[in-house]
Amino acid sequence: MDQQSIIELEARYTSGVYPKRPLAIVRGQGARVWDADGNEYIDCVGGQGAANLGHAHPAIVSAVAEQAARLISCPEIFYNDRRAQLLAALAGVAPAGLTRIFLCNSGTEAVEAALKLARASTGRSGIVAAMRGFHGRTMGALSATWNREYRQPFEPLVPGFAHVPFNDLAALERALSDNTAAVLLEAVQGEGGVHLGEPAFLRGAQELCRERGALLIIDEVQTGYGRTGCFFASQHYGIEPDLMAVAKSMAGGLPMGACLIGPRVAPPPAHSHGSTFGGNPLACAAALATLQVMAGEDLPGRAARLGARLLERLQALRSPLIREVRGLGLLVGIELKTKVTPILQGLQSRGVLALPAGATVLRLLPPLVIEEEDLERVVGAIAQTLEVRRVA
Repeated sequence: MDQQSIIELEARYTSGVYPKRPLAIVRGQGARVWDADGNEYIDCVGGQGAANLGHAHPAIVSAVAEQAARLISCPEIFYNDRRAQLLAALAGVAPAGLTRIFLCNSGTEAVEAALKLARASTGRSGIVAAMRGFHGRTMGALSATWNREYRQPFEPLVPGFAHVPFNDLAALERALSDNTAAVLLEAVQGEGGVHLGEPAFLRGAQELCRERGALLIIDEVQTGYGRTGCFFASQHYGIEPDLMAVAKSMAGGLPMGACLIGPRVAPPPAHSHGSTFGGNPLACAAALATLQVMAGEDLPGRAARLGARLLERLQALRSPLIREVRGLGLLVGIELKTKVTPILQGLQSRGVLALPAGATVLRLLPPLVIEEEDLERVVGAIAQTLEVRRVA
């Protein structure tokens, strides 16, 4: 099928909830993707953070093919060899104490599990989250998400949620009460504009939770698996979450999520939560291969090195349309003085795919396997696009 035929067919039946770009991607390899007409792009969308290993990584392809021929589905009422191996391996890379793990299928499910476990463990109902935070689109995770554009069509949402300014420890302290079950934060707000948490804020949040009997939930759905230069972004700050939500690149691009559980969280009642597809052997095999690639290729270290270079090159751009460049590892945001949509369109015409993070922030989430020369091409395309926009 050519590109236009694919677009017309999908548009006829799709739900309508996605603002789609007129582009049909049909193949990927590493940090490159191709559309149905054979045009090549450098992928800085990266599956919205799910393609840290890039596309069609041989280790993932091999693991999935082998496991698919052996066993695909096995619910958690039974034990499974691949699941057992993954749980042990994941506990081995997690922050200290996070040795119990609930496996699911997505980031929003991982956040939902954390919220339920926090309420069940503490006997409290209040959740405090941060403004600009994004945690998912199911009802509990959406209640913790601040952006009114996402929330308004589905109100009333789950009661008991409050929001405070990110990096404002005094506001967080005022928001905590005897009914606060948990504080839910991202170490770096990705969807909210690539805003980095301040060490004093995140460490202070942990101290407040310990003092007040609340639990600290860290959402690492986008920032985990090497994206920021450490395996988990919270490791930059030396904090020890009580609950951690993980997903996106966990299984090399296959749907998978997890809620990691620490010692301050009481064991949940039997039958209180579950997932039909969570922990299925196919995803577990891919997730095991992902951990092996992460270690073998030192992708967190690669993200740290390439990200520092990318940030330096972008900060050196002298465009009057740039307000600020910020990021950590290969999670980079360029805050603009203009709308981001025309910039995204200009980049696409120059063979680069990127993301927004709000109305005026250009976000880059390239696979961690991207070559430095491709990042140089990305910087060049951004510079050209901004210059064309400036003189238009």
